[in-house]
Amino acid sequence: MENKKRGRIFIPGGAGYVGAVLVPKLLELGYQVSVLDLYIYGEKALHCVEGHPGLTQLKGDVRDVEAVRTAVQGCSDVIHLACISNDPSVELDGELSHTVNYESFGPLIETCKEAGVRRFIFASSGSVYGVSDSPNVTEEHPLVPISLYNKYKAMCEQVLLPEQTATFIPIIVRPATICGHSPRQRLDLTVNILTNHAVNSGKITVFGGTQMRPNLHMQDMIDLYALLLEAPESQVAGQIFNAAYQNYSVSDTATIVREVVKKEMPEKKEIEIVTTPSDDKRSYHINSEKIQKVLGFAAKRTIEDAARDLIAAFRAGKLPDSLNSIEYYNIRKMKAIQLK
Repeated sequence: MENKKRGRIFIPGGAGYVGAVLVPKLLELGYQVSVLDLYIYGEKALHCVEGHPGLTQLKGDVRDVEAVRTAVQGCSDVIHLACISNDPSVELDGELSHTVNYESFGPLIETCKEAGVRRFIFASSGSVYGVSDSPNVTEEHPLVPISLYNKYKAMCEQVLLPEQTATFIPIIVRPATICGHSPRQRLDLTVNILTNHAVNSGKITVFGGTQMRPNLHMQDMIDLYALLLEAPESQVAGQIFNAAYQNYSVSDTATIVREVVKKEMPEKKEIEIVTTPSDDKRSYHINSEKIQKVLGFAAKRTIEDAARDLIAAFRAGKLPDSLNSIEYYNIRKMKAIQLK
């Protein structure tokens, strides 16, 4: 995309794992960006674009309608990323998660519509499919959420779609598990966990292993959001899109990561893979043909690329104390701050 003057994008949750990569990219593409975030994982997520004339940052809560009203002022589009993310963090405080991940959603949509927002992109989750034996889980597949996190994502989808009008365009994305490096790094996601342990402890523990988990590289996720902002309304209005690339079992993913680390870091000794039982039954094989057919979008980057990105970050000292620091692990951080 050429760099030209574009609209202002409101990104609730813009200082999170994905937002910390997305916001700089949108600024580079010529958008203005308004971020609303609690910054509970640190104030430095958007440090690389701090002071950018196109960026407005507001420290605030998506449950605060006045904060949303201030942040969305003058915005033409929304990419909604804000939520308490991952199953353990959501389960930690059911009431908190209900208010943040679901109860705040309707009022936020209403406030955005009042502000004149035209395009509203919602980051749902591929995990809304829960458990499925289907070899190809398409967007029409029944939703069987098996955790509060997936349940609230599915419920928000049901709130958003009926809001469509001639002047308000809802779009839902169901991404696979994102992997790769970010200034607000998460090391509690499958590929990232495996790479961290392979590099820094020389031992990978696989919980279960047979579960199928789709993956998507961070940079592909960013490219998709940029595309959804520019795609013709007739192609995206009221649409749901799966966004995944490689569907592998957790065991196969562990083997792939181990081989990348061995190749990139030959100084490492043999990396052991240990398999233990797990009660995490989530397993699904996402089909992403629709988004390729409708928008021409196809992911380009692999699990191997994500592992190499993380290895480079470890080598550069960008992820200190990666096995212990609570900053990389949502559940540890949520327990520590006791958000209400």
